[in-house]
Amino acid sequence: MVRVRRRANGFFRDFKEFALQGNVMDLAIAVIIGTAFGRIVTSFVEDVIMPLINPLVAVTGEDWRTITVGTGIRIGSFLGSIVDFMIIALIIFLAVRALQRFKRREEVVEETALPDPNVLAQERLTGALDRLTETLESRDTKVL
Repeated sequence: MVRVRRRANGFFRDFKEFALQGNVMDLAIAVIIGTAFGRIVTSFVEDVIMPLINPLVAVTGEDWRTITVGTGIRIGSFLGSIVDFMIIALIIFLAVRALQRFKRREEVVEETALPDPNVLAQERLTGALDRLTETLESRDTKVL
């Protein structure tokens, strides 16, 4: 019984650490923002894009999102979801591409910031020679 309780406490402790990590919190925030963004895109498609496209693809004067095939297969709704997906995918692609460009710029800045190892070695040697020269000069003055 004690072993089961320890396992349960260990499990809950591990779960608590996992749930409170930054990655899980970031994921939760992303899901919430993604849900809101999905609603915005759906509204954009239904209220802005589709009124422009409907006259071109309307079948017998109906809105193309209400088209059904057979009994209950809503092909128009499915096609509308595909349009929503394509818009979201395009926006995510553009966002990821912009982030990658930003990361590349950061990497270039970091790479240029690294000094040349030969220059560092020369500076160390010069500093060591200066200290050695000072030490020898201070001994020479003490002897005289």
